[in-house]
Amino acid sequence: MGGRIFKQLQDRLVKVQQELAMEKVEGSAGGGMVRVVANGQQEILEVHIEPEVVNPEDIDMLSDLIVAATNDALKKARELAMSRMGSLLGGMKLPWF
Repeated sequence: MGGRIFKQLQDRLVKVQQELAMEKVEGSAGGGMVRVVANGQQEILEVHIEPEVVNPEDIDMLSDLIVAATNDALKKARELAMSRMGSLLGGMKLPWF
């Protein structure tokens, strides 16, 4: 009986992971001047940079905005995954989140 329950849980886990791959979250920095889109599996899909934030004299600022927007998107992706996986696993914390 335990094997069947494990198989059902495994099947649901695979389904949730597939759904997370389709979900998108967006992180931003600089008041939306830099936006990064990630999926629920923490993969970066898109980077949007408004032209007015590109200043050849201040590349460091642009780099900082990209890092901040990426971290924001990844945080949201982790939160989404934890929410979906948490409801599946009854709130257990998993080490990879």
